[in-house]
Amino acid sequence: MVQTLSKGLDLNYLINVHISKSSVDAQIKTILCNHVVKLPENFNAWLLKAITHIDLTTLAGDDTRSNVLRLCNKAANPLPPNIFETLKLEKKIRTAAVCVYPSRVKDAYEALKKMDILSEVNIASVATGFPSGLYSLETRLKEVEFAVSSGANEIDVVLDRSLVLTGQWDTLYNEVQQMKKACGTAHLKVILGTGQLGSYENVYKASMVSMMAGADFIKTSTGMEEVNATLPVGLVMCRAIRKYYQMTGVKVGLKPAGGIKTGQDAVNWLILVYTELGPEWLTPKLFRIASGLWRGTATVVCIKP
Repeated sequence: MVQTLSKGLDLNYLINVHISKSSVDAQIKTILCNHVVKLPENFNAWLLKAITHIDLTTLAGDDTRSNVLRLCNKAANPLPPNIFETLKLEKKIRTAAVCVYPSRVKDAYEALKKMDILSEVNIASVATGFPSGLYSLETRLKEVEFAVSSGANEIDVVLDRSLVLTGQWDTLYNEVQQMKKACGTAHLKVILGTGQLGSYENVYKASMVSMMAGADFIKTSTGMEEVNATLPVGLVMCRAIRKYYQMTGVKVGLKPAGGIKTGQDAVNWLILVYTELGPEWLTPKLFRIASGLWRGTATVVCIKP
């Protein structure tokens, strides 16, 4: 008989998990085929919605204060004036958040405060030894605390994937619990690193354990693995989120990251979430898209006038 090893961790939900790759792939094709956006105006509406779900991200080795200021300006004004006027939009559109390294959180906080939009654009920071997660737990927790004290109200932590690969679920649970505690009032987004977990079963189990430990969001990837966000993995994570909601009544968010390069990519993720979790999940409080499409002169996504 399987027993719960820690308060809140129920290992019964991790046994007898079998996921068919061919079945998952087939379901993705069905979902996308049943929700083809044909009319340009409908597609534009989906794209505009996608912008409001974006965590606009810079996680480069050459990040500077200047880069972060540009990032924040793009988050505040993701559409050029001509597009805004052409579409006759009544409300200003912002991205959901900006996402930076802990050392750049203060820069983001000061920039958004100067623009008086701290209440409109969240500040997310990666932490816990991003992207590998292979640091001492003490060091990882201090990084979370530093990012929060600098002004971050969302923390994207990265799991130690070795714990998943070796089935150390109790240790994984306890680590995520401590990360949640270190976040204080900040939201906890747990990066699974799905491209390095080896199987859909491990993706599902890591999702469940992270949610049991207090994750507000589960996130696919760091964006730096060889394989990042894929729709089949997203479907597996959506099914875990739905199961957890049925178990507890608690809604946990989803954040795909890495490999989302076009407007169609973003819309496909919106369709997946709408189909699997329902329209109530299509809010920035429960769905985000990581995007680094900000450094050039292009808009965040390509809106057609």
